[in-house]
Amino acid sequence: MVDQDALKELLNMKPIQLRLLILLLILGGAVGCDQTSKTLARRELRHVGSISLPGGFGELRLAENPGSFLSFGDSLPAPLRIALLTIGVGAGLLGLVTYLVRSNRLGFYSFIGFALVWAGGMSNLIDRVTRKGFVTDFVFLRVGPFHTGVFNAADVIIMAGLAVLVCDLWKQRHSRTPQPTS
Repeated sequence: MVDQDALKELLNMKPIQLRLLILLLILGGAVGCDQTSKTLARRELRHVGSISLPGGFGELRLAENPGSFLSFGDSLPAPLRIALLTIGVGAGLLGLVTYLVRSNRLGFYSFIGFALVWAGGMSNLIDRVTRKGFVTDFVFLRVGPFHTGVFNAADVIIMAGLAVLVCDLWKQRHSRTPQPTS
């Protein structure tokens, strides 16, 4: 049963309050899932090395990544890597959340897409700050000769956000295109 007073209060929220609530809910879900999965991976995979997925589809294996996506930047000198991947990314995420909270111009799907990117980025940033510049990755997928790099749940959340943004952009572009008349 829905509490009618709580529902009325939610419906009467100012837009900025509603955006902030949605951001906090997405952040809580993303960080909760990602950090829990990383903690389990560190605890369990440290002792077994790797676990093969059924059908040779991939494996779970622990990797402490000093770089970013696909280990990009892992060979940079530590001070530069920390400046770019911790301070720079942190500043970018702060700018993104500020835009998300204050902007009235984003449509719903664009807002959700950017919110997912922000939340996944925040969870990886938590790793960088608390794990001396490293991010825990542990999923590796393989289909025939094709395979991924090692990644984590935050990376999936970021990619889901990007997919929402691409779909929304595609939908916007195609809804504005005049249809030919016969």
